[in-house]
Amino acid sequence: MREAAFIKQNHSKWEDFEKILSQKSPDPDKLAELFIQITDDLAFSQTQYPKSKTTLYLNSLASQVHQNVYKTKKEEKSRFVRFWMEELPLVTKDCHKPMLYSLIIFSTAMLIGALSAANDDTFIRLILGDHYINMTLENISNDDPMAVYKQIDESSMFLGITLNNIRVSFLAFVLGVFAPLGTPLLLFHNGIMLGAFQYFFYQKGLFLTSFLTIWIHGTLEISAIVIAGGAGLVISNSILFPGSYTRLESFKRGTKNGMKLVVGLVPVFITAGLLESFVTRHTELSIFIKTGIILLSAIFIIYYFIIYPYIVINRVGKKRY
Repeated sequence: MREAAFIKQNHSKWEDFEKILSQKSPDPDKLAELFIQITDDLAFSQTQYPKSKTTLYLNSLASQVHQNVYKTKKEEKSRFVRFWMEELPLVTKDCHKPMLYSLIIFSTAMLIGALSAANDDTFIRLILGDHYINMTLENISNDDPMAVYKQIDESSMFLGITLNNIRVSFLAFVLGVFAPLGTPLLLFHNGIMLGAFQYFFYQKGLFLTSFLTIWIHGTLEISAIVIAGGAGLVISNSILFPGSYTRLESFKRGTKNGMKLVVGLVPVFITAGLLESFVTRHTELSIFIKTGIILLSAIFIIYYFIIYPYIVINRVGKKRY
């Protein structure tokens, strides 16, 4: 093909490419498609007209496309970092009140669970089940009360526990649609179970042993469930108290913020799953190591979900995404 014919055939397409490149925020998919077409044309031109101005022009155009693609990738990476460093903390600050209500519900349920277990000998078996109680009593008699954490291999345990915890958190979030009972009932159920569970070991004179073992992973796990409950209450509030928005618009906003909060908890649940599967089973660990893990976990939760959002607000203001 003569060079003039090649230019005539593709000239309008190249002009369209220049227009796309001149846009402030070109579509990443269009840029990727554009890069393929330009490099094809450039390869043909380099073969047929290696020293022509057309080849130089196409090489310049290809370079611009490549720079835009690279820039878009950098922006996507920046967006990922910004989510954890700014966006999620700002959303968390907006959700502090629902998170507090979630904590109150869960803590009240724990207290009720412990008091019920203390005043009714059958309550613990009703809540935790005969199989678990009998197994734990056998473990206690074998001088290994926390042996339940050693029954499954680490990898299988990690996968099962992590997926289950993520499922519970999303359930706590989704049940917020059934305002005002959905999420509170789930929090109440889990709180009663934990209260009865801890009282059972207290009753056997093993409270400290159970506490230092269970809360190695439980500090992150239980905190994340409470925070997920707060995300569910955000949805409930958006339905019950839409304020100046229409109920539908309020629901959309509440769902968006709640979903961001739940997604942000996934790494927390993964870490809790790793601790439960690979660390909790080592009951021979010293009290200092166990206490250190629990304290570090608590410090992280308090700092990132309570203190850090205020730091972000002071740094970036009331910016919203």
